[in-house]
Amino acid sequence: MAARRTLKYDRTIGIVAMEGRGFSNPVDIAFSSDDRIYVVSRTNSLQPYGIRIGICDLESNYYGHFGSYGSEPGQFVWPTSVVFDSEDNLYLADEHNDRVTVFDTSGQYIRHWGEHGSGDGQFDGPSGIAVDHAGAVLVADAYNGRVQRFTGDGEFMSSFGRPGNGPAEFNMPWGVTLDRIGNVYVADWRNDRIQKFSPNGEFMAEFGESGGGDGQFRRPSSVAVDDEGLIYVADWGNERVQVLWPDGEFLEKLRGQAMLSKWAEEFYAANPDEWQARQKANIMVTPGPDVETPYQESARVEPYFWGPISVKLDRQGRLYVTESNRHRIQVYEKI
Repeated sequence: MAARRTLKYDRTIGIVAMEGRGFSNPVDIAFSSDDRIYVVSRTNSLQPYGIRIGICDLESNYYGHFGSYGSEPGQFVWPTSVVFDSEDNLYLADEHNDRVTVFDTSGQYIRHWGEHGSGDGQFDGPSGIAVDHAGAVLVADAYNGRVQRFTGDGEFMSSFGRPGNGPAEFNMPWGVTLDRIGNVYVADWRNDRIQKFSPNGEFMAEFGESGGGDGQFRRPSSVAVDDEGLIYVADWGNERVQVLWPDGEFLEKLRGQAMLSKWAEEFYAANPDEWQARQKANIMVTPGPDVETPYQESARVEPYFWGPISVKLDRQGRLYVTESNRHRIQVYEKI
C-alpha cells in the first residue's frame, strides 16, 4: 500500500463574473499541454450569456474565453465536462444538446457528434468525459445508464453498463476517469458509489455506499486517480472531497480551506467600500442547531466547499476542486 499522504491547501483561483475574468457556476476544468486551465462556466438558464470556457493558469493569469449559449455548431447549453487529448483537442460534453463538441486551444470549433436517443452513438444526457491512452473518447451517458467509447472523430466503438444498481449497472453515471494503466472509474451518481472497470469495460470493483460517514457518499459527481492509485472523489451531496486507498478504503477527507483568490484581492483593493462591507460580514459562522445538512453548513462558512462538483489532477499531482456554488477552484498539494 502506498505511503500515507496528506493534502495541503495551496491557493484559490476565481471570482464570480458573468463575463470576462472570473467564473459563473463552473462545473469542470481541463489542462492543455502548456498547463493552461480551461474552466467551463455553466451559469444558469436565467443568465445564459455567462456560459463560456475561460482560460487561466495556476498563477491566476487570464487569457480570455470562448463559447456561447445555443445549439449552433460551437455553442453549448448545459456543459458538463471537458477533457484534452494528447493533441490538444478539447472535448466538451453538452447534456442539453446531447452531443460532444471539439475545439482547439484557441476556442475554434472543430466538429461535434451525437444526437438524442438510446442507440449506439446517441446520448441522453452526456456527462463525464475522458480520453484513454489510445486516444479513444469515453462519455458517461447519464440517463441511458452506460459509458460509450468513440474515436476522436466521433465514430462509435463500444459501450458498457446498463441501468440498475448491481455490478456494472448505473443510475445516472456522471464523472469518468482513467488510472495510469487504463482502468476506468465512474462516479455512479444516484447509486452513491464509484465503480471500477478494466480498460475493456469489464467490472472490477465498487467502492462506497449511501451516507455521510467516512467512505460513504451522497451523489458523487467526479473522480480522479493519481499515479499511486489513490482515488479522489467529489462527494457533492456531502460538500466534501474524499480520498480513498487504491482498494477503496477511506484515507482522508477535505471540507475546504479557501482564502481570497488573487482576483478577489485585486477587486477589493480597487473597491475599498466593498472591502469594508466584507469586514463587517460574518463569513466564518459557527453552525448553530438550525444547521442540519452539509449544504446549510457550507452556505454559512466561506472557506468550505460549496458545490464541489469536479476533481482534477494536473501533471504535478496537484488536486483542483471546482466549486460551482462559490465560483472558484481550490488547489491542494501533497506533502
